[in-house]
Amino acid sequence: MAQDEKARVGVTMKVLVTIWKNDVAPRFDLASEVLIAFLDDEGNISSKKTLVLPTVSADELCHLIISENIDEVICGGIENEYFEYLNWKKIKVIDSVIGPYEKALELAGRGELKEGVVFFRNG
Repeated sequence: MAQDEKARVGVTMKVLVTIWKNDVAPRFDLASEVLIAFLDDEGNISSKKTLVLPTVSADELCHLIISENIDEVICGGIENEYFEYLNWKKIKVIDSVIGPYEKALELAGRGELKEGVVFFRNG
C-alpha cells in the first residue's frame, strides 16, 4: 500500500467537463464549450482552462479528449458509441450528471462523483 501512495504523490488527473453556462452540458454531442481542469493528488484544482469549440461535434470532442490526454470526462447525456469508445481508450466517463459543473468537479476531485447525480441549487 505504501508503494501505491508513493506513486501517487505529485500525480495530477486531467478532467474535462462539457459545460453550458454554469452547468454540465445536457448533451455530450451538442457541447460547444468545455472546461479542462488539472487536479492535484489531493483532488484540488491546480489549474484550469475553458475552451470554446469551433464546431459542435461528438467526433471532434472525442479527438480533443484523446489529444489532450484527458483521464476523466464529466458530461450529461452521451450516446453509447462515444461512451464505449472513450472507455475503450481507458478514459473514465461519468455521465448523466445534471447541475453546476463546479460542484461536479469538486466531487470528482474527492472521488465521490457518480453517474446520474442531480445537483439542486440552493434557494
